[in-house]
Amino acid sequence: MITGASKGIGRALSQRLAAAGHGVVGIARRADDRDFPGTLVSADLSDRQQADAVFADLARRFRFDGVVNNVGLVRPQPLGEIDLDSFDAVMGVNLHSAIQATQAVLPNMREQGWGRVLNVSSLTVLGMPGRTAYASAKAALVNFTRTWALELARTGITVNAVAPGPTETELFRENNPPGSEGEARYLASVPMDRFGKPDEIAAAMAFLLGEHSGYITGQTLFIDGGASVGRAAF
Repeated sequence: MITGASKGIGRALSQRLAAAGHGVVGIARRADDRDFPGTLVSADLSDRQQADAVFADLARRFRFDGVVNNVGLVRPQPLGEIDLDSFDAVMGVNLHSAIQATQAVLPNMREQGWGRVLNVSSLTVLGMPGRTAYASAKAALVNFTRTWALELARTGITVNAVAPGPTETELFRENNPPGSEGEARYLASVPMDRFGKPDEIAAAMAFLLGEHSGYITGQTLFIDGGASVGRAAF
């Protein structure tokens, strides 16, 4: 199960997993993509009751062995202009959905003694202006990862996170077109001097979801062209 599966990193991961022979169930606000490589379900994950109903239905219909908590909501606001309703909305979409989705698939993974939970965090957990809500939510996902990894360590279920840096998704390009000030600002923070590609993020995610990552749990992997390390020396 992959939340936020219709675009960007979620879509790239869906394609990669399907190509490797896995059954993919994606959840997105709009499920009108006939080319989606699996089952795509429409749900507004900001609606707690709707999300609960959708996750419960999917858990009855499918025997999941993994969940990717990828859906996210960003509402940039600098300190002094933070609206608490917007803050709560960001927290709800990023965090409530992760708990709901994971708890829905957990019984089957416990029963089979094998499973993968993968949370999608962000480079912004290291600090970024205007991201009080978003970065706090993504930092909480790192805590979810560490806490759940300890709770599930003896069950055969691993829990890890990825923290992508600037990635060339559709949404990123809408907000930061080529030649824009935003593009230049983001590029200046990446030592490799380029943006990540969705499939590059998906490749690392697929590894953490696979058979060969069974001794890795509780970890957050930054996939960011070196941005979490520092600036390039040249």
